[in-house]
Amino acid sequence: MTRIDMNRDGLTRRATTTLLAGAAASFAAPAVHAQSPVKLNFWDMIWGPPEYIDTAKELVTQFNREHPAVQVEYRSVPWSGWYQTYVTAIGAGSAPDISTGAGFQAVHFFEQEAILPVDDVIAEMKASGELAEFLHGSIETLQYKGATVALPWALDVRAWLYRKDILEQKKIAVPTSWAELRAAAKACTGDGVYGLISSGDTGGSHYLYNAMNNNGGGMFSPERKADILNPINVEALKLYADMVADGSVSPASVGASSDDRRRAFTQGRCAFLLDGPGFIASAGAAADKMGVIPPMAGPRGQKGTVYWVNNIMIYKQTRYPAQTKIFMKWWSKNQAVLWTKGNARPLPARKSIADLPIFKSEAARLFIMENYLPIAKTLAQRASGTFPQLNEIEGEGAIMTMVQRIWQGQDLIKSMTDANNRLKEIIGA
Repeated sequence: MTRIDMNRDGLTRRATTTLLAGAAASFAAPAVHAQSPVKLNFWDMIWGPPEYIDTAKELVTQFNREHPAVQVEYRSVPWSGWYQTYVTAIGAGSAPDISTGAGFQAVHFFEQEAILPVDDVIAEMKASGELAEFLHGSIETLQYKGATVALPWALDVRAWLYRKDILEQKKIAVPTSWAELRAAAKACTGDGVYGLISSGDTGGSHYLYNAMNNNGGGMFSPERKADILNPINVEALKLYADMVADGSVSPASVGASSDDRRRAFTQGRCAFLLDGPGFIASAGAAADKMGVIPPMAGPRGQKGTVYWVNNIMIYKQTRYPAQTKIFMKWWSKNQAVLWTKGNARPLPARKSIADLPIFKSEAARLFIMENYLPIAKTLAQRASGTFPQLNEIEGEGAIMTMVQRIWQGQDLIKSMTDANNRLKEIIGA
């Protein structure tokens, strides 16, 4: 990892080189000392296809033009190893001034006294009426121990997608329940096509969160104790184990990245995919062959999914908190282009952006916003609220190991037990 350049230029003074010049200078007006602009480092996760990164860079360039006294350097951070990236940077004293990040990243590092609260930003927005802009309780999900630890910018919800062409060719109806999903996946498998593809990375673990939430379960009890082995969750994850046993899940899922599974779906090598609301819009020519499955009923008849409040946070290591907050507020107000041009995959956290024509004209994204977002719950699910351990649980690997073992066809209960034991170690219960 490249260490952040913390060098700041100070005041400069023109030196005199001769006695005559010095004498002349004594009669001149006092020199004006120009101060170099404040330099901020902004780390941004990859929230969409390559054009997202390009658009985000252009947005930073626009800010820099409009704020010559504050210059921001943009760095794009991949999701692979994201947790270790930030842990290492904070530990080394080289954290950025500001970053976007995973849904529980801010609260996790706030507990470690590495994140600067933004209650003054929230108070300012409340006074101006701007706070009413934010959707779906997103502000509340970022409050912990009486402090607001970050500012929401996007809502990342998971929805089930399907290939219209594959289902039409097989004469299979769009599934309305998990039982129908399993049957459809099995019927679609063959000739190099699989019913389902996932991945062994963070994105693959979303399949598990989706299934548990969809069945009314979750990883925690209401008392925030590890509860993966709850029979509701076992019932939920058995769907995947059964699909693996059916031969309906691509064996490439174990070692695949999220980009790999998206590529397979785009190329028509699988029928079903769990992904974000903006995926179809970024699928190019294949978009017309994709559709969104209406929320399916789980074994208990319930419907649900998982979502994250993606946020932007300020690190205590910054030497310029006031200037960093200026950038945070500007970024929040001017980020519509990340969707209109950058094809960001999540949904916007601001109502004014969600009301833009792009969201009204894209049937898939609008359908997800109207049908999946209202039934979405966070990883905390029954425990409610937010707590620091969620970030470690999501990023340190136990859940990814569990999903890899499930895709390999290993014993479901053993895989869930090992993950549950790791959760107990992390949360102490």
